[in-house]
Amino acid sequence: MARKWLNLNLAGALHYITGNFLDRNPVFFDPECCKVFLDELKKLNRNWPSKLITYVLMPDHFHLIANPRDGRIKEFTGQLKAVSAKAIVRINSRFVFPETDKGYQVWQESFKDVALWSGWMIWQKINYIHANPVKAGLGRSAKDYLWSGFRSFYSQGDAPLAVDHEWWWPEDSEKLSKAMKEMGWYSFEKRR
Repeated sequence: MARKWLNLNLAGALHYITGNFLDRNPVFFDPECCKVFLDELKKLNRNWPSKLITYVLMPDHFHLIANPRDGRIKEFTGQLKAVSAKAIVRINSRFVFPETDKGYQVWQESFKDVALWSGWMIWQKINYIHANPVKAGLGRSAKDYLWSGFRSFYSQGDAPLAVDHEWWWPEDSEKLSKAMKEMGWYSFEKRR
């Protein structure tokens, strides 16, 4: 069984999310599966609402940075995995997914979420996401890899899904302060 992550719902935080396909199946080698996943992510971002900072689809997993307005990252990611699984099963002809009483299991049960609290953390994860396909040998440069938000992020041409250049909601600083107090976390400045 996959490790369960803490995955805290923290309104106002950017969230770095990783989701793996069941048994690390390389489903995203199929461009049609990539397209339907991004279509579902686009619909979810519009209907939730959420801001998409950047993303990458690797053969057997995805990474993205999102900021759901309500901070409910567990529910947001659960919904993304549910709707994308249905769409992938509908168009997939290569992989056989196990059937459960809830439908087909396409994704590992758990996912990894890291709330990003500092500029350093945010940029470290953005750079990691953009460099991931190059490190894996899937492209010569981040700009060349189709299934990434790199080109949209740096305004260097079309990407399959545009990212948000405005990352924060107007009320984010208020929500972050409240969440940090409730959890007993205090900013560095307050500890001086």
